[in-house]
Amino acid sequence: EPGQRLTITCQVSYSMGSYYTAWIRQPAGKGLEWIGMKSIWYSYYKESLKSKFSIDLDTSSNTVTLNQQNMQPEDSAVYYCARYHSNTKHQQS
Repeated sequence: EPGQRLTITCQVSYSMGSYYTAWIRQPAGKGLEWIGMKSIWYSYYKESLKSKFSIDLDTSSNTVTLNQQNMQPEDSAVYYCARYHSNTKHQQS
């Protein structure tokens, strides 16, 4: 629904200090799009999406939440969370 808030929570079983959690989405019939990733130390977002999304960590429950305000029809997609090793070099898009 346009204008609504998106909140998706991902529960993880690994140390948030050792790994990033990345969020990726895939609109129907299209390729994967990297949104961003976060650890307890740093966060990175795709430049064109950083004003739309935020990622929050809750270390007490080991959950990572993707938030977006004011959803639009083009934001309709399957959203994935994925572990990303913190020692892997990252090139921002």
